[in-house]
Amino acid sequence: MGLQGKHMFGAIGEQRVTFVEKKIGSDRMEFLKKLLECNGFEVIVQEEKRKSEEEPQLYTVGVTDMVFNPTVYVFQRRLKTIDGKHIVNQEYWNQISEDSKPQYWKNS
Repeated sequence: MGLQGKHMFGAIGEQRVTFVEKKIGSDRMEFLKKLLECNGFEVIVQEEKRKSEEEPQLYTVGVTDMVFNPTVYVFQRRLKTIDGKHIVNQEYWNQISEDSKPQYWKNS
């Protein structure tokens, strides 16, 4: 799903959440969960229903902070990397690169 400008919210179980990403694999879910928990958010994960056992398990990740918008937080540089030493940029969020130095406004 990646970064989108739209603020998506709803519920996971009885808990109101802001959705971070929907229908993602377990590796992506673990990355987002760890990243968001390191930044002080309460993360709620829900397993998506599978039509058959052969299909991969997908997850929905949400946070209990109703004003959290992933796009805003990344581009306003409000998130720290998992090690807490660097700022999260778009490439880090999308797991393209571990390098947090290139800025989203950097021209080639």
